[in-house]
Parts: sequence; C-alpha cells; structure tokens
Amino acid sequence: MKPFSVLRSPFSVRSRRRAAVLSTVNGERRTDNAWDHGFTLLELMIVMMIIAILASIAVPSFIANVKHAREAVLKEDLHTMRSAIDSYTYDKQKAPQSLDDLVTSGYLKELPKDPFTQRNDTWIADQGTDYTSIDETQSGGITDVHSGSQQVSTEGTTYNSW
Repeated sequence: MKPFSVLRSPFSVRSRRRAAVLSTVNGERRTDNAWDHGFTLLELMIVMMIIAILASIAVPSFIANVKHAREAVLKEDLHTMRSAIDSYTYDKQKAPQSLDDLVTSGYLKELPKDPFTQRNDTWIADQGTDYTSIDETQSGGITDVHSGSQQVSTEGTTYNSW
C-alpha cells in the first residue's frame, strides 16, 4: 500500500503547475494560483459578443411573436364584442347606444382592453342610423366596433380598420 503522501488527487498535478512563483510584493513572495484570477478582458469580450449575436437574433423574433399574439387577441375581442352587439340588437330589438350598455345588460362582463392601446375606453363604436334587422323598433345605435389604435398591422392595414 502506498503511503498517504504519495496518493494524489486528480487535481494535484494541475495544482503544482499553477503554483509558480510570480514576483515579490513588498518583499514577500507570492505564488500564482489560476483560481485566484478572473477572466481576461479578451475572454469577457468574446462572451459578450456571443451574447450580443444571440440577442440580435432572438429579440426581433420575440417582438414579432408578441405582435402576432396581440393581433390574435384583438381579433377575438372584436369578434366577441360584435357578437354581443348582434345579440343585444336581436334581443332588445334596438341597437345599444354605447358599449357600456353591453356590460350593464350582461352581454359582456366588462369591456376588454385593447391590446395595442392597453385601455378599454379607446374602442371606436360605429353609430348607425339604419335598421339592422326587421325586428328593430328603434333606429340608431352601435352597429360595429373597431380598435382605437392607429398602428399598422402585419397585414399592412391599421388596426382601427379591422
């Protein structure tokens, strides 16, 4: 059996190589241990460049995906509000006078937030003066709703034209 001093860990050879005498500081000798030093400026710059390249690839894709998701939410909100307007008009035999009528009558729990303006009071309601169905007893009221956003969609149209 080998004596204890002869047994070496896998790091012992590496440790002996690193223990080179560097210089004297204030008359004391110090040894270099690679674990005591940080990264070199070159290594940090390479890592930062790799991160910047990955970010420049990922960020535009992320922004495009967020925009597509907001457009999907807007389409669904418009569909829901238009269905509520139609149901209200059919049930009450008159069109709602404001979007709040849909909420107070129970056709919507609340007005949804416009995903692009982040507000629920920017919806543009189209007021019609015509009867939209044969059963209507009163003309006028809301016939359609649009987003209040002036931004251009991925389809090339503004959101307030949807």
